[in-house]
Amino acid sequence: MDFGQRGRRAQKAEAGKLAFGTVDSWLAWKLTGGAAHITDVSNASRTLLYNIHTNEWDTELLELFDIPKAMLPKVKASSEVYAETVPTLLGSRVPVAGIAGDQQAALFGQMCLRPGMLKHTYGTGGFMVLNTGDTPITSKNNLLTTIAWKIDGKVTYALEGSIFIAGAVVQWLRDGLGLIKTSAEVERLAQTVPDNGGVYLVPAFAGLGAPHWDQYARGTITGITRGTTAGHLARAALEGIAFQTLDVLEAMEADSGIPVKELRVDGGATGDDTLMQFQADILNVPLVRPKIWETTALGAAYLAGLAVGFWKDTEELQRQWQIEKEFRPLMDPAKVSELKHGWRKAVGCAKGWLKG
Repeated sequence: MDFGQRGRRAQKAEAGKLAFGTVDSWLAWKLTGGAAHITDVSNASRTLLYNIHTNEWDTELLELFDIPKAMLPKVKASSEVYAETVPTLLGSRVPVAGIAGDQQAALFGQMCLRPGMLKHTYGTGGFMVLNTGDTPITSKNNLLTTIAWKIDGKVTYALEGSIFIAGAVVQWLRDGLGLIKTSAEVERLAQTVPDNGGVYLVPAFAGLGAPHWDQYARGTITGITRGTTAGHLARAALEGIAFQTLDVLEAMEADSGIPVKELRVDGGATGDDTLMQFQADILNVPLVRPKIWETTALGAAYLAGLAVGFWKDTEELQRQWQIEKEFRPLMDPAKVSELKHGWRKAVGCAKGWLKG
């Protein structure tokens, strides 16, 4: 270790010439002309330097990584007025008032405010987050324990499960195989067949995420026969998104001990009604799709609006939040069991592929 370099780094940090932060810290710094070097608890909890139990920068971890505490941003609540923008930037001083991590903001935007409420974002990847209230639950099923937000002095915790490939599998059908010209066409192609024909597609293009965390897994298609068509592949791709969601949801139920009553969904793929209905069937819980799908932006706006008094409280926000469509389970339980069994066999084939 270069103790001279370490000392110089500490000196620069103490003098305010060296700072570290996440992207929200950089944005706040720029918006306020350097007046605010801050982050919120949800972003701080993702740095590997923040103790989510004591809610402060962890001295032991800072020493382990040799990071001067003086260079770190002040950790704030997710909803409060932190500072104002410099007047030359927007023509007047505007309050900077809400900060939250991507998926935490989406959880808030979905108004999952009570323990046991959860949402799933279907983007390029998939991100399921469960509100666990004021208790940080240590996962026994390979999920991430994180801070959801801090409002009015109260910290709310969550469990998160990340899926590497969700909507990206549709992009692969489009760009890699050329089965469709636009992503929106996948639903029509999948509807050309009544079911998956025994075909399962495990989109482990970069390994498997939660709850498997298998870096050696690779994409696998099982059950192909002479009768397999492009429609079967399209349906299997969509179902693969839903099955991965099932894996994460089962892990969350096991960790929390809370049976899921509904799943609130958002993200681009939620516009695919075929996928959403299959998801409700395979989970055996209702899916709720809100009118506003961009719930990360909505959650950030809610947090800022609360801080400046645009909305009085979360009760007012819940009255504003609206459902666009609900999907209820319709599939025969025996068929659901059969499909789950087929998926688990397919995942077993994909796991550990690079190990030989």
